[in-house]
Amino acid sequence: MSIKLGPNRYGKAETRVVRVNKNGTKHQIRDLNVSVALSGDMEEVHLTGDNAAVLPTDTQKNTVFAFAKQHGIASPEDFGLKLARHFVDSQPTIDHARVELEEYEWERNVVGLNAHPHSFVRSGRETRTALVHYDGDRAWVVSGLKDLTVLNTTKSEFHGFIKDKYTTLRETRDRVLATEVNAQWRHSTENVEWDKNYEVVKRCLLQAFADTHSLSLQQTLYEMGERVLETCSDIAEVKLTLPNKHHFEVDLSPFGMVNDNEVFWAADRPYGLIEGTVVREVPAAGPAWS
Repeated sequence: MSIKLGPNRYGKAETRVVRVNKNGTKHQIRDLNVSVALSGDMEEVHLTGDNAAVLPTDTQKNTVFAFAKQHGIASPEDFGLKLARHFVDSQPTIDHARVELEEYEWERNVVGLNAHPHSFVRSGRETRTALVHYDGDRAWVVSGLKDLTVLNTTKSEFHGFIKDKYTTLRETRDRVLATEVNAQWRHSTENVEWDKNYEVVKRCLLQAFADTHSLSLQQTLYEMGERVLETCSDIAEVKLTLPNKHHFEVDLSPFGMVNDNEVFWAADRPYGLIEGTVVREVPAAGPAWS
C-alpha cells in the first residue's frame, strides 16, 4: 500500500487584535480574535522540509495587525474577506484561505446619565463569530453567534415521549425552557450589510424563541431557523446547537410547602443537546462549513 500526504493546512491561530477608531469625539472599538489557515502547494514542506512555499505564521499574524491599521475593521466578515483575499491573491503557492473570527462586545460606560466618549465596559452578551473561505475565484461567508443564553419561564411542554424501563422523567405541561444559543448562518452572496444583517438575525432568533409555544426544544430550533430564512433572503441555511439548560422543579413537600412552578434547581450537567439545520434550496455549500 502506498503512503501519501492527505489534506492539510497551516496558519496562525487566535491573534487578538483591538482596533480603536478615534475619528470624532466618540471612540469606537472592534475587538477580534482571528485565526488564519492556509493551504495549497505544501507537499515539499511536509516531505522534505523545504519551506520555499511557506508564508510564515508570524507573517500572517503581522498581516492581521497591519490590515487593522490600513483598512480598519468594518465588521468581522468584511475584515475576514480582506485577509483571505490577500493571502491567496498575493502568494502563488497558496490557493485557499480559511479565516475564522470571534468578536467581543464592548459597551459605553455610562457616567451619570451620559455615555462616556472613551470609557467602555466589557459586555456580558453573546460572542459574534464569522468564518470566511476564499479559493482565488469565490468566497464563502458564514456568520454566527455563540453563548447567547435565553430562558422562557412558561409556555414550554414536554410529553408524549418514548418510555421504557429506564425512564424516570415525568411528563410536563408547563416547564422552564432555557438554552444557550449557538447559531451559524451561511450567506448566498457577499453583497451584505454585515452589521445590520447580524442584528436582524439575532432579533429573529430571540423573537422566535420567545413567541414559540414549545412542545419540544427541537420544535423551537426549527421555528428559530425558519424565522431567519423567512426574513433574510440572502441566507441559505442556519445551523443551530441548543443545549437544554434543565431547570427542575424542587420538591418542597417535606417542608409543608407547595411549589407551583416557582422554585427550580438549575442543573448544569448532564444536559440534553439539540442540533439541527434549517435550509432552503440554494447552491451547494462547498467548503463553507469546513
